[in-house]
Amino acid sequence: MPFGAKADSTTSSPVTGGGKEQRVTKQRRAVSAALDELDDFVSTQELYRILQNQGVSVSLATAYRILQSLADEGLVDVLRNGDGEAVYRRCAVTGHHHHLLCRNCGKAVEVEAPAVETWAARTAAEHGYTEVAHTVEIFGLCPDCTARKAAGSL
Repeated sequence: MPFGAKADSTTSSPVTGGGKEQRVTKQRRAVSAALDELDDFVSTQELYRILQNQGVSVSLATAYRILQSLADEGLVDVLRNGDGEAVYRRCAVTGHHHHLLCRNCGKAVEVEAPAVETWAARTAAEHGYTEVAHTVEIFGLCPDCTARKAAGSL
């Protein structure tokens, strides 16, 4: 479905993910399609504004629930931006990975970090921890924002 297109409200079929059956509603399809069109992380409120500007009828509360559901099912990545706000993104990498995130423009880059994986496993083992998970996000200025800052326009 093209970004911003209205979904057929009569079709609804269950999908399973994360052990819980989810109905595929027109709102869920619209949120999913919007995420497919975005390259960078987006807050729920930003996504809500995008959907409203495209004429898609979805409430802010519904957008929050859908994004949380997609995150719970592993269909989107969620992290906290520099302000502590939850932001979401459909990532191209399906396995475990990390992100570089521009704290100015929000641009995100997916990265694999074998050294981080080794460090996390070693640190957990040294302290007797098992079944360990971790999240590493690196915030900074992307090359474009760094150049704008150097030019005095940031």
